[in-house]
Amino acid sequence: MIKLVNVHKSFGPKDVLRGFTLEVKEGESMVIIGYSGSGKSVAIKHIVGLLEPDEGEVWVDGREVPKLPRRDLYELRSHIGYVFQFAALFDSYSIGENVAMGLRKQGILSSEEIDIRVREALELVDLPDVANRFPAELSGGMRKRVGIARAVALRPKYMLYDEPTTGLDPVTSATMDELMVRMRDVLGVTSVVITHDMRSAYTVGTRIALLYEGQVRQVGSVDEIRNSSDPVVRQFIEGRAHLQEVELRA
Repeated sequence: MIKLVNVHKSFGPKDVLRGFTLEVKEGESMVIIGYSGSGKSVAIKHIVGLLEPDEGEVWVDGREVPKLPRRDLYELRSHIGYVFQFAALFDSYSIGENVAMGLRKQGILSSEEIDIRVREALELVDLPDVANRFPAELSGGMRKRVGIARAVALRPKYMLYDEPTTGLDPVTSATMDELMVRMRDVLGVTSVVITHDMRSAYTVGTRIALLYEGQVRQVGSVDEIRNSSDPVVRQFIEGRAHLQEVELRA
């Protein structure tokens, strides 16, 4: 289980998170939605210890992340797959080498076992024949799928996706959604997905949380968010430019 409790985070004079609280239950796909720059990526970086809160608590599997010794933090990260917004592949490495990076860093598996893991991961994202190619030879959607394969190769308990459909056409975005659902259903991973794409949120989420002004404005099932009466939630999910003054007073 992942728990963020009353998390505050500022960068200089800018307050990004102002009491962010969220619980992610095992086996679910939690989607965090919100406006660009609202702090969605900042929130999930706390889960893997890439950022530490100025105030508040971050827990993963009963361990308080900011207080973990470095060795224990690295061990925790081995159970968390992180899919970056732009895949973050190394251009000078082949696709197979990119997928194998985390496994080689762990230093546990033999070269033969790593090759098997890489092959299995690429097959899982429907890219069985690209191991010897390079990132520049792949489309943006394919590179993002490789990013998922790299995370999945570690056989993580948790998967964190940072804007996985950004910059993709509708068909490729739908493919990414299908892959995220597959990771949850086939591998049984618990997922946290950052997005502003409501079509994607409705497809992959079991619950959805709206981050607004540094806090969770509302969290609920897909139907609860889709049918929310909260004016801020409705503005976001409907893509309206402005709230009506009467709604702001509601």
